[in-house]
Amino acid sequence: MPVPVPVVVDCDPGHDDMIAIMLAAAHPAVELLAITTVAGNGTLEQTTHNARATCALAGIRGVPVAAGAEGPLLGELRTAPEVHGASGLDGADLGPVDAVPLAGAHAVDLLARTLREHPEPVTLIAVGPLTNVALLLRTHPQLAERLGEIVLMGGAVGAGNVAPLAEFNVATDPEAADVVLRSAVPVTLCPLEATHQALATPVVLDRLRALGSPLAATVVDLLTFFAGRYEERWGMDAPPVHDPVAVARVIAPELVGCVDAHVVIELRGEHTRGATVCDLHGVTGRSPNARVAMTLDADGFWHLVVDAVAALGRAGR
Repeated sequence: MPVPVPVVVDCDPGHDDMIAIMLAAAHPAVELLAITTVAGNGTLEQTTHNARATCALAGIRGVPVAAGAEGPLLGELRTAPEVHGASGLDGADLGPVDAVPLAGAHAVDLLARTLREHPEPVTLIAVGPLTNVALLLRTHPQLAERLGEIVLMGGAVGAGNVAPLAEFNVATDPEAADVVLRSAVPVTLCPLEATHQALATPVVLDRLRALGSPLAATVVDLLTFFAGRYEERWGMDAPPVHDPVAVARVIAPELVGCVDAHVVIELRGEHTRGATVCDLHGVTGRSPNARVAMTLDADGFWHLVVDAVAALGRAGR
């Protein structure tokens, strides 16, 4: 059996972040070393609470959780209560978090220690604003070689979701995304074009409901709330569950089809700040600096997710 890929999940839970955490914790193809949180979908206090609540509910133990950046490198924090609710994870009561203590270290310090101590390069799965990742690269540049890859959920090749050309995670901290894409670390970008293929349809919810565990029932409640927000805001029949796509890319790369491209972050445009400018056809003549996900095997993806929820549920969680 292949050796599991060591990963850290940097996140801002968020409904889709919750699924990403569970998938990373449950699948044997990856070894979840740590969870770090960043302000994004909610304040840092909210996202950190939601990460701990996810671990408590799903029975994820022994994985350190550390809080990180309270806001972007520049400017003020913009959260997303219109999508994720006032708590950042509305739709169900996840219960107490006491069983999952918060690590004493700042997220960037925990990331640095994890990279130093693990014998193999670590894959960083970043599914929120990239502030923690940028701070890591800025303050510990010598550790870049300890990162095997950064796989991130963020960006859009075409239309955005918080501005005409900007996606939430990147738009929340464009300067941080710029730092990441200018680094020498291999980057895979999972933009909206790929994640909008990961739809939590009624059929998917029925599959989860049929698992019959309390965990699965809570996941269905959360995704039902999430679906309502997407229907109200964007008129979509089913919500895209963005963040686990990045985890799926690490677990089963064949499920997420990528192309090589040169990607830059627009930092100054009056109408385009936060846009991910993806040169898919090489018109700039610049060498690719990222893999960009464009296709998703949705059936294979949901098979991974449902199996993860089933595995955690079978463990009595």
